[in-house]
Amino acid sequence: MTCFKIIRIREGVPQVPENNRQSWIVDAHIHFVQYSREDKELLLERFAEAGGRTVVAVSTDLASSQETRELASRYPKQVHPAYGYHPEQPVPPEAEIERLLQWIRERHQAGERFAIGEVGLPYYNRTDAEANGRPFDETPYLSLLGRFAALAAELDLPIVLHAIYEDGGKACEIVQKHGVQKAHFHWFKGGQAVVKRLMDAGYMISISPDVAYEPEIRELVRQYPLELMMSETDGPWPFEGKYKGQQTEPAMVRDVVAEIAEIKNLSYEIVADALFRNASRMYGLKG
Repeated sequence: MTCFKIIRIREGVPQVPENNRQSWIVDAHIHFVQYSREDKELLLERFAEAGGRTVVAVSTDLASSQETRELASRYPKQVHPAYGYHPEQPVPPEAEIERLLQWIRERHQAGERFAIGEVGLPYYNRTDAEANGRPFDETPYLSLLGRFAALAAELDLPIVLHAIYEDGGKACEIVQKHGVQKAHFHWFKGGQAVVKRLMDAGYMISISPDVAYEPEIRELVRQYPLELMMSETDGPWPFEGKYKGQQTEPAMVRDVVAEIAEIKNLSYEIVADALFRNASRMYGLKG
């Protein structure tokens, strides 16, 4: 999901026991460009205090990709960029698509480190149209995702996917067809058949703070292998439960790690280290 409303940061960083402070954590999916510059500084400071090493900052179009690149150059050790076109918006004109794809190729040719994303399929827009009796043509979205998947395979880059429920199966088929090796289904939700398909393919999912109160997500954590899991916030998207009214920030992934540890009946340290290794393997992050 994507949120465009900015809420001021509140005080307080999610807490875990003092002896867990050396466990590194990663926010594997955040819309970092949607925060103010002042907030970005504070967010990264608080994230570092919480044991945070890196945020994977995703983009929604060419303009935000360029802004994300600038952020990554400003915070090279803390921000890992991803460039793409978010699917919950109209498919752009061909010329705009070509400009984005060419810009991504130029970044790769320059030797820059990044991922492809956020890309995927328009589950929310499609289902909303269907529920209200409006026509919706998914074909151009499937085609656009195919082009991003082909690019990820061509450049041997990880791809960050917005694809939930039945769209997860469609996206999985597309990335497999193009031979993508590293696929990350962010904030994934889906039925047993799609979950099994992703697990069999060895694709990553990431868990958000709603694991604290959503039975569906807690059950997914029980089923999915820890070695194919990461933590995320999708900030600035706001959460419910104990997070209601709070600004979403990368430090919240400490709570995500703690919830996964409880569900998996493992220690915080074991889970934090596993999720950090997973993110490092997925995105080539440095320890």
